[in-house]
Amino acid sequence: MTADLPAGYDGPSLASLAGTVDTDSGETLPVEAPFTGDRIGDVPACTSADVRRAAARAREAQTAWAARPVAERVAVVERFGSLVRDRQDDLLDLVQLESGKARYDAMEEVLDVELTAGHYADEAPGYLAAERRGGLVPLVTRVREHRDPYGVAGFVTPWNYPLTLAVSDALPALLAGNAVVIKPAEATPHTALFAAELLREAGVPDDCVQVVPGDGPALGPPLIESVDHVSFTGSTATGREVAARAGRELVPASLELGGKGPMLVREDAPMGRTVTGAIRGAFASAGQLCIAVERVYVHESRFETFRDRLVARARALDVGTRFDYGPDVGSLVSERQVEKVATQVADAVDAGATLLTGGRRRPDVGPSVYEPTVLTDVPADAALSCEETFGPVVTVESVPDDETAVARANDTDYGLHGTVWTDDTAEGRQIARRVECGTVAVNDVHIATWGSTDAPMGGKKDSGVGRRHGDEGFERYTQSQSVVVQRGHPLAPPPGVSNRVAARGVSAFVALARRLGLR
Repeated sequence: MTADLPAGYDGPSLASLAGTVDTDSGETLPVEAPFTGDRIGDVPACTSADVRRAAARAREAQTAWAARPVAERVAVVERFGSLVRDRQDDLLDLVQLESGKARYDAMEEVLDVELTAGHYADEAPGYLAAERRGGLVPLVTRVREHRDPYGVAGFVTPWNYPLTLAVSDALPALLAGNAVVIKPAEATPHTALFAAELLREAGVPDDCVQVVPGDGPALGPPLIESVDHVSFTGSTATGREVAARAGRELVPASLELGGKGPMLVREDAPMGRTVTGAIRGAFASAGQLCIAVERVYVHESRFETFRDRLVARARALDVGTRFDYGPDVGSLVSERQVEKVATQVADAVDAGATLLTGGRRRPDVGPSVYEPTVLTDVPADAALSCEETFGPVVTVESVPDDETAVARANDTDYGLHGTVWTDDTAEGRQIARRVECGTVAVNDVHIATWGSTDAPMGGKKDSGVGRRHGDEGFERYTQSQSVVVQRGHPLAPPPGVSNRVAARGVSAFVALARRLGLR
C-alpha cells in the first residue's frame, strides 16, 4: 500500500493493476484521490498504436469467443456477477478512491453491475435465438432472422460512474459474442482495469477484454477507426465529435450525453417522500450524474413548504470523505469540477438568484468538496438554468399549474431523464408522457429507472442517440441477417408466361392475400 493512499483504503493494489496495461510508450497518467488531492499512482498511458494493436488482438480473439455456445458465454457472465459480489468491498474502496463519491453511492454501482450481469445472462439466449418472420408467400416463403455480433465493440467511459459505465454496457456486448476495448476516463483508470481483471478471472479470454488508458482526444479517433461499434458516455460537445467521426467511418455509435434533469412536484404530491426524492436525486454522487435532479418545479400551493423542508434536509446532510457509510455526500472528482460548479452558482447569484443554503467550498473536509446547495429565483438565461451543472446544486421554482411545470421542464436542449411526483399515479403517467425525456420516473428519482434493466433508457434531443438496457441495449451490439428460403418455383414468370400476364397474376395474388389477412 502506497503512503499517499488515503487512510481507510483497503482495496486492490494500484501498482498491480497498472502493471496489466500493455504499452511501451514510457508515458504515464497521474491519478489523484479526490478525498485528499494526493497523487496515488501512475498508470501507463497508451498511444494510438497501442489502441490499434489492442483492437487487432481483440478481433483475433473474438472469432473463437463468438463460436462458443451461448450457454458458455452466459456461464462466464454469471461467474463475473458472483465475483463482483465476492469482491464487493474491494470494488467499493476502489470506486471511492478514484471518484471521491460516498460509499452508499459507490454501492449503487456495484449492485448495478451484479444486476446487469444477471439480467443479460438470463435474457441473452432469447435475444440470440433465430426468430421467424413473415414471408412473401405464406407456407412457401420462410424467413428467419439471425443476430450476429459486430466483432469488436469500443467504449469511451467517463469518471462519474467508473465501474458501472466501464463494464455494464460491455456485458451485453460480450454476451452477444463481441470482444471489447475500453478507454476509461483519465481520472479513474484503475477501476476499469480491475473490472477487466474480474472478467478474465470469470473466463472471458484475455484478449477479448482490452483496457487502454490514456488521453481521450488522442485515443478516441484511433479507437473509433479500429472498432465495429462505439459506445460513448459523456458531454454533449464531445458526443458530437464522436458521432461525426463514427459517421465518417460508418461505425454505428451509441451516445448517452448530458442532462438537466427536471423534477415536477404536483399540488397533491406526498411531501415527505417527495423531499426525500429531491435530496437523493440532487445530491447522490455529489450531483455528478447525467440523470441528477437539477431543476425542481413545485406547485405554488406547496412551494414554501417544499422549499423549507428541502433546505433543512440539505443542511443536515453529512458531507465527508471516508471509506465507510457515514457520509451522505462525498467529494467532487477534482478541483476543476469544483471550480465549474462554484462559477455557475456565483454567476447565478450575481444575476439575482437567491442562495438558500450551501454555495461554499469545504476545504476543511477535502480539496474538492462543495456543500449541498439550493437556490431559487434563478434567471432563465443563467448558466445554472440551462447548462448541465454536474455538482451538488439544485434550483427550486414555484409554478402555478401542471402545464407551466411541463413547459418549463421541456424548455431545454436536453432530454435525458425527468421525474414527476404526485399522489395520483394515473395522472402522473399522463404528465410523464408530456415530458420530453428518454426516461421519466413517477414518484422516484433515478434508482427505479436505472435498476429496471429490462427497460431501455437513453436521451432525446441533445442528450444522446441509442439506448442502454432492455432489448435495445443488447441488440445494438448485434447486426441482423435474414435468411429467406423459397420453396417451389422461383418467384419469377414461368417459362411461356408473358410478363404482362405474370404481373396481373402477382397483383391479384397480393390483393387476395391482403383481403385474407395473410399480408
